[in-house]
Formats: sequence, structure tokens, C-alpha cells
Amino acid sequence: MKEKVLTYLEEIKSTTFDKMDDLEAFRVKYIGKKGIIPALFADFKSIAPKDRREMGVLLNDLKKATLAKVEEVKELLDNMDQYMESGIDLSLPVNEDLGSRHPLSLVRNQIIEIFSRIGFTVEEGPEIEDDWHNFTALNFPEEHPARDMQDTFFIEKSPDIALRTHTSSVQVRVMENNQPPVRSIFPGRVFRNEAISARAHCIFHQVEGLYIDKNVSFADLKQTLMYFAKEMFGENTGIRLRPSYFPFTEPSAEMDISCHICGGKGCNICKYTGWVEILGCGMVDPNVLKNAGIDSEKYTGFAFGMGIERITMLKYQIKDLRLFFENDIRFLKQFESAI
Repeated sequence: MKEKVLTYLEEIKSTTFDKMDDLEAFRVKYIGKKGIIPALFADFKSIAPKDRREMGVLLNDLKKATLAKVEEVKELLDNMDQYMESGIDLSLPVNEDLGSRHPLSLVRNQIIEIFSRIGFTVEEGPEIEDDWHNFTALNFPEEHPARDMQDTFFIEKSPDIALRTHTSSVQVRVMENNQPPVRSIFPGRVFRNEAISARAHCIFHQVEGLYIDKNVSFADLKQTLMYFAKEMFGENTGIRLRPSYFPFTEPSAEMDISCHICGGKGCNICKYTGWVEILGCGMVDPNVLKNAGIDSEKYTGFAFGMGIERITMLKYQIKDLRLFFENDIRFLKQFESAI
């Protein structure tokens, strides 16, 4: 009898079912009124007393295994019926393709990692901003022509609330809540009302940086940006700074890097100049420090800002900005090895 029970246990474990009718036949065979298990319990009376303890345990295990099998398969078949009704085919092969980081995320993380090596922390702020943090505190007076540099999405019925046009607004928030020294970068998404094309989009991403302390100079800014350029684009990368204008920095500059595609010899990427613009920068205007409650007589600082899309396009030689937002699997698959 012991061998019979062990054989039935193995049979129960190995039995498979395709439909409810098969399960019902299995249930009747084993636990129906005239099934195998009731018959075994009836024969239990004829077992020698010394073997009853062992056989009792085996019979109970057999019954438990059968009931568990019935419940498990019933639930599975019920779920399968529901999936079939919903149009999901469980017989389809499993898609084993794994996802990958978006190229913008890859470059964003690399920028953060580079600046973290020299002590910059990461700060973030709201994407919906008030006029003070997005414009006024950054030296954009009302009616000042500099406001025309930003094509802003204002919130309806709230002329003082808008989608932020730059992550410089986070700089103001950090300065308001922290006394120097401040050494932080501010990655985030920004919005401008621009026509979408291969070179422009209404949504894009920036990383801005801010360093404020005693005796911070333009030389500190230059060395920081040179370090970044070499870490991001290669040791042989050169930089140049050209005078520019930003309301919140004075003096201001735009920074170019030597074209890493042609080595500075001239190509269509650098428009045959040997240089490619990647960011704007400058010394923080004293008015901005004062607006944030920082003593401009005691502290100085520098700020810089770059577009992540711009850096990514240069790094991976991508020519159409729209590719970043279309979620084309063929495009994204190219960056699987870059994780």
C-alpha cells in the first residue's frame, strides 16, 4: 500500500491540465466518492497496527497534495479564461528585450557625476514657478528687454505664474535658503514657447551650476569649465570664452569647445570653424546676490548653464532634436551598450 501511495503522489505532481474538464476528471478520480483516496482510507482499517502511523501520515499528505493541486490549477485556468476574454494571448513568446537608459538620462547622469567629483551637490526645484524666482530675482526688471529672451508659457489667469524657462530659478531658491559657501548644480526640465524643429523644442533639459564663496574669481569659473569639458569630451578638448550678455551674470560669456569630431580642423558639425558652443556662464551679478539675501560685498560667485540635449547631440552625433521625444525603439536601442 505504501508503494501505491507514493506512486499516486508522483502522478499528482506530474499531471498537467489544458481545460476545466480535465481538472474535473482528475478531481473525481482522486477525491470523488468512489475515488482513489476514499478507497485507500477504507483499506486503512486492514493495515497492521504498527504501520498505521506511517500510512496515516502518507494518506493525509496524499489528500492535501490532491486538494492543493485542484485549487492551484483551478485558479490558473480561471485566470487564463479571463485573459483569453480580454484578448491577451498567453501562448505568445515572452519578449525578452530589456529596456535601456534614454540618451538624455545617460548624459545627465554623466554631467552630475563629473561635477560631484569636485564637490557640487544636486538640487532640484518646481517646474511651475512664480515671477520672482523665474525673472525678477535674476535681474529681469519688469518691461526690461531681457524678458523678451524668454518665450514663456504663462499659466492661464495667473500672469505671475509660469512654466519655468530655465533652471536658474532653482539657483535663487538655493541662495535664499542657504548661506555661502554654495556649490551646487541644478538639472531639470524647462519650457519655452518655441516652434518644434530639428534644432528647437518647446520642452528641453538644462543643467545649471552655481558656486558662491569668498574670493571666487573668473579664473575659478574657467578652470571648472575646462575640467568639465575634458572629462565629458576627452583630454584633448580645448575651450574658449567669448563675451556675451545674460541679465543675471556680469561679466558674461559663452563657452565653445574644440570640435571633437574633426579635431578642430573644420566640419559640418562645427560649421567649419573648429569650435562648437555648449554653454553660457559668468560671474553672478551683485544684484542677484542681494535679491537672495547674500552680502555682495563679502561674497562673489559664478554660474553656468548648459542644455543637456545640446551636449547629447554633440556626444553622440545626433542631428535631430525631435528624436529625443519620439520614443522610437530603433533610436533608443542604439544606447543599450552605453548604460
